[in-house]
Amino acid sequence: MRRKPGVTELDHRQVGRDSLFLMADLRVAGAGDEHRVKVRNLSGGGMMAEGHVKVTRGAKLEINLRNIGWVGGVVAWIQENRFGIAFTEDIDPKIAREPIGSKQDSSTPRFVKPVLSNVDPARLRKI
Repeated sequence: MRRKPGVTELDHRQVGRDSLFLMADLRVAGAGDEHRVKVRNLSGGGMMAEGHVKVTRGAKLEINLRNIGWVGGVVAWIQENRFGIAFTEDIDPKIAREPIGSKQDSSTPRFVKPVLSNVDPARLRKI
């Protein structure tokens, strides 16, 4: 990527962030209760959340991301009902985009498997 003269790394913070729409649970340290928030964008080092949660800049929290689990973070910025979270440890954001349970359970339940095509129609019982 070509950089313009005088542009700092902070100006490029959107690079590497994927816009998406997921729901996640959030716990603010010391508060004890959970809140449901919308995940608006996600990267390996942080995310933007949207929701009616009272947070302050620098507040420690945990967010439960789909297929990843609880991730620790700190509120980096706040603007109305949106706020940025800097994760304490990097994550792989691609895992959150995968279908639920795709990594944990490789066996497909019987009710979603395709109908067997090698069944002899003459052996089927008519109802």
